[in-house]
Amino acid sequence: MDLGLKGRAALVTGASEGLGRAIAEALASEGVDLTIVARRADVLEQTAAEIRDRTGVEVTAVAADIATANGREEALRAGEVVDILAISTGGHPPGDFDRFTIEDWREAVESLMLAPIELMRATLDGMVERKFGRILNVTTMGMRVPSRLHPLSNGARGGLTAFVSTIAGDYVADNVTMNNLLPGPHATDRMKVMVDHSAREGGHSAEEEYAIRVANNPAHRFGDPDDLGAMAAFLCSDQAGYITGQNFLIDGGEGRTTF
Repeated sequence: MDLGLKGRAALVTGASEGLGRAIAEALASEGVDLTIVARRADVLEQTAAEIRDRTGVEVTAVAADIATANGREEALRAGEVVDILAISTGGHPPGDFDRFTIEDWREAVESLMLAPIELMRATLDGMVERKFGRILNVTTMGMRVPSRLHPLSNGARGGLTAFVSTIAGDYVADNVTMNNLLPGPHATDRMKVMVDHSAREGGHSAEEEYAIRVANNPAHRFGDPDDLGAMAAFLCSDQAGYITGQNFLIDGGEGRTTF
């Protein structure tokens, strides 16, 4: 299937590795030129070089923190046109609700909710004028099946999810869509952190925790980030213009929920 994306331009955050990189890779494979953003310049530059070499698209690397106003400005300055905005943000520490301070909450809301909203605000008008736009937020399966280990992430991302649902219908007539990807366990560095945390809490090794998690997932594996990248590319395609305001659970069937 030709997704109709060749020559489009995308801004992808959290793109040096993990799920953000998988989205960038999938879009580049469809001929999309990229601005990729992450905080670690060395890893980001290596990712940019590898994507350029593999696909031949233009890739601009911006080492910046989108949780800050300056970081967002740097990212937006790097590309004149943003047809596709894919926002992948790092998770916050797991733990019991009562261990977190008000400052922890402010930081989570700033990075996981307000920063994506500000990027959306900055790019929506151009998308409407060009009659094409695709916005994707990578959130968490916790939006469907909340885990008590993630109060910061679930709370802040819940606000973003509600916001997207509130405004998505206002832009779809101009061929601008907004959707959220809700990843379950994927084979990323972030998942290694979560496995280590749960192993310590459970009093067993990381290897045992990994085996438990894999056994409990109906797919009997962790997701490959490319699984999510492929879904992202489709939702950015010409063919997906009638899909907006939706939350797509990508978890191997782990979250047993009707809606």
